[in-house]
Amino acid sequence: MAARQVGLKKIKREEHTSHPRRPHGKEGRLWVSASGAKATIGAGSKEELLQLIGGQWRQMQREQRNQAEKQATQGPQTGDRRARSQRKGPTQQRSGGFKKRSKFKK
Repeated sequence: MAARQVGLKKIKREEHTSHPRRPHGKEGRLWVSASGAKATIGAGSKEELLQLIGGQWRQMQREQRNQAEKQATQGPQTGDRRARSQRKGPTQQRSGGFKKRSKFKK
């Protein structure tokens, strides 16, 4: 959570609660102790606190996106049998033993 990574200690999170003006949003609420915020990170105002949390959250999202892109380009791991079976590799030549005949001799 971004608020914890910023350095806040006294926080409480309520999930799936709505804002009074947006009753169908269910976006959640974060309670932050004003004295705790002042003591730990020196944020005097609510705006400063939100700027710090938002900056940390954006950085976390950017890192997650980069990691997902890197993992997608890297492909499945060596031992992951299910993922490897789903992968389409380069077309391989048939082994020399059996060939399909295109025409039958009469």
